[in-house]
Amino acid sequence: MADVKGYLTTHVLDTSLGLPAADLQIELYALTGDSRRHIRTVKTNSDGRTDGPILPCEEFKLGVYELVFLTEGYLKRTAPAQATPFFLADIPIRFGINDLDAHYHVPLLLSPYGYSTYRGS
Repeated sequence: MADVKGYLTTHVLDTSLGLPAADLQIELYALTGDSRRHIRTVKTNSDGRTDGPILPCEEFKLGVYELVFLTEGYLKRTAPAQATPFFLADIPIRFGINDLDAHYHVPLLLSPYGYSTYRGS
C-alpha cells in the first residue's frame, strides 16, 4: 500500500462569543455497520483546535466516522446563565472518508442554541 497522506482535523468556534472554543472535549469513533469503536479523546486548545491531527496519516483509513463534540461542559463555563438541561449537550457529526490522500477538516461553529458544520480545508 502506498503511503497515506490524508489526515483529520477540526476547529471549534463559539459564534455567540466570537472566540475559539477552548478546552472542549471531542470523541472520535469509527463506525462499521451497527458497531461503534472509540478511537480517541482530544481537547481543543486556546485556538479552538487540537494540538495535532485527530486522525493522523498513520491511522487514516477509509470508512465512516463520528466526531462527538461534548459541548455541555464548555457551555457550563461560557454560558452559565443558560437554563439546564442545556439545549445542546453533545453534538455528533457523522461523515465518510473516501480519499486516503485528502485532508478532512470538520469545523464546528457553535452557540448555546445552534451549530453548523461543513467540510473545510
